[in-house]
Amino acid sequence: MSDAKSDGKTAWDDFEALLMTMEAHQVSKVFDLARRLKPGITHEDMRNPHDFPELGDTDWHFEDGILTGIQTVLTALRARRRDASGERETSETSETSEAP
Repeated sequence: MSDAKSDGKTAWDDFEALLMTMEAHQVSKVFDLARRLKPGITHEDMRNPHDFPELGDTDWHFEDGILTGIQTVLTALRARRRDASGERETSETSETSEAP
């Protein structure tokens, strides 16, 4: 069973697009909350929350943890996709090399 759709997209593409949408939404949510806690904070500042005591807020840490989870799943999906395509390429190569 092929995972290719009639438009050339795969289930991998659909999952990745969904996760990227979720990631963008969560980044916005985390940033908006950070801005309420510390006006003027930048995206770069949020990468070092320990430098900003205002970001010690439990709600902000919860939302940031959700973002980390989404990013972890996105990374795992991309790695699995790469591994799966590598397995196909390897099996296709060995089938070709076994031909008389």
